[in-house]
Amino acid sequence: MAKNEEVVFGIHAVNELIKRSPERFIELWLLKGRDDERLKPIINLSKKYGISAQLANRKVLDDKSEGEQHQGVVARVRPGKTYTENDLDDILTSAEKKGEAPFLLILDGVTDPHNLGACLRNADAAGVQAIIVPKDNAARLTGTVRKVAVGAAESVPLVQVTNLVRTMKQLQQQGVWVIGTTGETDTCLYEAKLNGPMALVMGAEGKGMRRLTTETCDQLVKLPMAGTVSSLNVSVASGICLFEIVRQRQA
Repeated sequence: MAKNEEVVFGIHAVNELIKRSPERFIELWLLKGRDDERLKPIINLSKKYGISAQLANRKVLDDKSEGEQHQGVVARVRPGKTYTENDLDDILTSAEKKGEAPFLLILDGVTDPHNLGACLRNADAAGVQAIIVPKDNAARLTGTVRKVAVGAAESVPLVQVTNLVRTMKQLQQQGVWVIGTTGETDTCLYEAKLNGPMALVMGAEGKGMRRLTTETCDQLVKLPMAGTVSSLNVSVASGICLFEIVRQRQA
């Protein structure tokens, strides 16, 4: 695969990408012999935008998706926009024009692509305007991430920043309250005031937030854990926290 190309697979991921960026498609393959209702939207959209769909057997699709669950559809596409810290102001300005207070999710070193995909899905559902990740030691947008995100990778910008702590401080200077999640605090999530301009920080799988990230947060909260398990998967925890923010904003 050339450096200036990407592979996207999965029904929702491919369908959403055709709707948003049909010009990016180079090739589209569909599983030979599969003709059901779930593939019809992709077939219709590909015809609408003049994207040629080729039929292929399962082994070909398995090879093209590197063995991942492709659901009978694989595409080769041109890369989309890469978001950096320089795009954050535009993202927040666009939200402000819609009457929305800043609502961001910061992932500090989340490396599992399935977790990143699930966090993108959570973020889209909660109305998050962008996910911020460090450029190094963090998962990137891949075919697996896009499939798990079921289309959310096309609607929620993934902003890669050089220095996560510096970006957090810049957000604080703009009036954004930065709240981190850790078990090393006495404050429960449900005790915190979460209805203003907000950036939620989630730590890496197993390790949590790094020390400097933790020290930079305005407030630290934890989830109440009643059982023997000490922590939740980062995507599950992020979903709980994001929707508590949504609940308080709508109250």
